[in-house]
Amino acid sequence: MQNQAIDLPPLTASVKSEINVSNEPIITDDSISKVFWRYAIPSIAAMVVNGLYQVIDGIFVGHYVGFEGLAGINMTMPIIGVIIGLGLMVGMGGGSLMSIYRGQEKAHKSYQVLVNSLWLIIILAALSTYLISTLSDPLLNLQGATGNTLSYSRDYLSVFVWGAGFAIAAAVIPMLIRNDNSPNFATGLMIFGALVNIALDYILIGIHSMGLQGAAIATIASQSLVFCIGIAYFFSAKAQTKLTLAGLSLKLDVAIKIISLGASSLFMFMYFSLVIALHNKLLMAYGSSVSVGAFAIIGYIATLYYVTAEGIANGMQPPVSFYFGAKQTEKIKATVILALKVVLYLGIGIVLILNIFPDLFIHLFSNADAELAAETQTGLRLHLFALYLDGFLFIATVYFMSVNQGAKALSISIGNIAVQLPFLYFLPQWLGIDGVWLSLPISNVLLTIIVVPMLWRDMQKMCKSIV
Repeated sequence: MQNQAIDLPPLTASVKSEINVSNEPIITDDSISKVFWRYAIPSIAAMVVNGLYQVIDGIFVGHYVGFEGLAGINMTMPIIGVIIGLGLMVGMGGGSLMSIYRGQEKAHKSYQVLVNSLWLIIILAALSTYLISTLSDPLLNLQGATGNTLSYSRDYLSVFVWGAGFAIAAAVIPMLIRNDNSPNFATGLMIFGALVNIALDYILIGIHSMGLQGAAIATIASQSLVFCIGIAYFFSAKAQTKLTLAGLSLKLDVAIKIISLGASSLFMFMYFSLVIALHNKLLMAYGSSVSVGAFAIIGYIATLYYVTAEGIANGMQPPVSFYFGAKQTEKIKATVILALKVVLYLGIGIVLILNIFPDLFIHLFSNADAELAAETQTGLRLHLFALYLDGFLFIATVYFMSVNQGAKALSISIGNIAVQLPFLYFLPQWLGIDGVWLSLPISNVLLTIIVVPMLWRDMQKMCKSIV
């Protein structure tokens, strides 16, 4: 495979003179592992902190509202997941392009990527507001939400009608900052947002008993602060790609390149959204709102691994994109193998711990409902036995995105959906509620069997063809 440069519209001389962009390379001559961890550790921290927005909401809701509140917030996750996916699409697509251009020593083009990423935030914010306001009730009804569960879901989404743009921006901005060679600042920004979210959750849910509406306000308020501080960064002396009043126009072809490269992130979250919605529907059909509450707890517990694995994958992206632009293929292979080892060993360890000490994790979210605890323990054992394979699929998806093969990255995300649907249809009919719990891990096993040779062949081919 030949390294194809991505052509962006040239900047005019007058605009170039007003744009302050550093050509400093983002990768040094340090060892591969040192470079990897330099980006992976801040990325992991940022993703874990980002995941804590949802997990912290779940902890407060579980203790102060109960299983119906957990079920209610889980009914909104298919919708919220799409919003997060839109943000990650822009963040991963834009961030990957910024790193690729630095590797090709064309750092001035990163300015156009940055500007058009900001335009996409505005456009997608308006689209999200419209979709939530028109589709939220039909989507909740399709999942079987009724009674208090439906009421709690509406409370949560009523805030996201006006706050969706901040949720998208809070996913995009830290990724752009990270790819501007400031991973530590990006991490600190995410940690600050999470701490604000914790404080507001306690005030609004614990003290003022505002329930799910309070949880949503806490999330949006903290994400708006992340956005404002992140924008200020790009006007500061710390930024290598500085925003100015020059060259702020929307360029459709640049925006399309960002979307096409990051589309697999959106489809990954659309996959998660569809999976959650189908599980909610089936758990209501074969179980009850207690089962959906248990699924919510399992989702929060799994999120602790998902965000860590995504952090490793996203941290792998800047160096791999740089090595790709610089045609350093052996370093690409070594970095990917290192990332795979980390996510697989971590995932296997977490599965073992969850099976040995399930109550330790369940009591984080509820300690007063024996039926909920029993249902959650069953779900943990069946639903998460192949958790580590999700980490492998994250790495494979981000690898293809990082080497400018958005179509292959997208095919994995779409394949995730396509493979799982037959299992969700047939297994519950054969095994009842256990079939609902088993659908995801079994489909992951099948998809992994397909993706492993696909990933290996591509890396071998790249090492031979890029010279």
